Amino acid sequence: MIDLKDISQIQDAVVTVMGLGRFKQGSGIGAAKWLMRHGAQIVVTDLKTEADLKASVDLVTDWYKAYREQYPDRAIYAPVFALGGHREDDFQNVQLVVKNPDVPKESAYVKLAEQNDVRVESDVSLFFHLYPHPIYAVTGTRGKSTTTALLGEMLKRLHPKAVVAGNIMHSPLEDLDWMLEDPKPVPIALEMSSWLLESLGHISRGPEIAIMTNVSRDHLDRYDSFESYIKAKELIFAHQSSSQKAVVNYDHELVRQIAERAASKKYWFCKHVLAEHLEGAFIGDDGHLVLRLNGHERGLCHVNTWPALQGVHNIENALGAALAASLAGVPDEAICETLRAFEGLPGREQTVREFDGVTYVNDTNATSPEGVMAALKRFGNADKNIVIIVGGKAKGFTFDEMAEEIRKTCKHVVYLEGSSTGEIEKAIGPSVPSSYAKSMDEAVFAARAAATSGDIVLLSPGTASFGLFKNAYDRGGQFVEAVKNLA
Repeated sequence: MIDLKDISQIQDAVVTVMGLGRFKQGSGIGAAKWLMRHGAQIVVTDLKTEADLKASVDLVTDWYKAYREQYPDRAIYAPVFALGGHREDDFQNVQLVVKNPDVPKESAYVKLAEQNDVRVESDVSLFFHLYPHPIYAVTGTRGKSTTTALLGEMLKRLHPKAVVAGNIMHSPLEDLDWMLEDPKPVPIALEMSSWLLESLGHISRGPEIAIMTNVSRDHLDRYDSFESYIKAKELIFAHQSSSQKAVVNYDHELVRQIAERAASKKYWFCKHVLAEHLEGAFIGDDGHLVLRLNGHERGLCHVNTWPALQGVHNIENALGAALAASLAGVPDEAICETLRAFEGLPGREQTVREFDGVTYVNDTNATSPEGVMAALKRFGNADKNIVIIVGGKAKGFTFDEMAEEIRKTCKHVVYLEGSSTGEIEKAIGPSVPSSYAKSMDEAVFAARAAATSGDIVLLSPGTASFGLFKNAYDRGGQFVEAVKNLA
């Protein structure tokens, strides 16, 4: 079996990369590039066809050619592609399988590899094996991308080349080699989905700081129960020692219960003043961010000075990132400068444009009812000022609570075609005027027609994107393009 703490053992190893994907720096392509660069003989297999993955296949092939020139002193092997399905031999007669996190651990081919004593890893688990310096990890049902990005910006005050990677569409293997050569430890903030956390089964250490933003019902199309999903999220603390730190959301009862089972030292963040015996971060009665650490309290900066971090959920994200950054050694003023300067992430309550007095907001990453409700609570008012675009493929949700919030805040609903759109329409009922769209251009056109000056057009689908779009980023990108083309 390969010793994954020794990069030299990758040379000449036969490795299957399971799930290539379409993201240029995502898990599949990142793993393929890194393995090729270190001399592995890789087989890339995916259920999608070569036509579906042409851009990704071309990219990997181009990198192979580049590595042949860049490393003339080592064997660089041409990648083999087995697309449009999987072959049993690629999971039996190999030394390692590196799977994309989108591949379920219950896959028959994953189980076949394990039955043949072939270790199954991910790009992130390989990084954990090989990077000896502190790793900061973030999970949660909502808010983990924003919290990870915020933490990464704060960590740049410790090291200008601090890395943000993981589920945020950037494989940490893209940076591993230069990070290992840097004379100073490079901080890294990893966004960890439940699927990535499940890939850490062979890891012997936990993250130096592990952040949990919240846990609510999600991905029930992937997990057989909510309890199974909770167990996957809890894995972020599984290998932490008592000297490592858990940064957890005190406002969420389920998160408190999970954290109490962690062996690491607990630090809490809360939207209100924390109980005196607890250490962490909170918003004081005067609206300032307060850090209480080592028995001492200090006020930092007022929440009103964080323009892109308004709304209850964003304040929680800011508190978690600020607390983790402080524990990592980031100075207070640098934390506040980051909170003031942060512009938010594309696709997360992102203001795209104001046109004819109407504000257009891209919230494509609201793929669950909770995400939609958070956006409605931030942008909505009693005058019903929102035209919302919803619909797509659900992930095991019910929509009753979301529908109630839509009825309170929305003047019009645009239903995007999708396998679960009918369920959403049924939950909302006929009391909110509506229209229908088979494309994003149609949806934006219908929303514009329904909106008047002072309104907000909000793309907040409440579902996954599959059907009309490649992924949530494609859906958001099409919305942004359609909005920018308004004239």
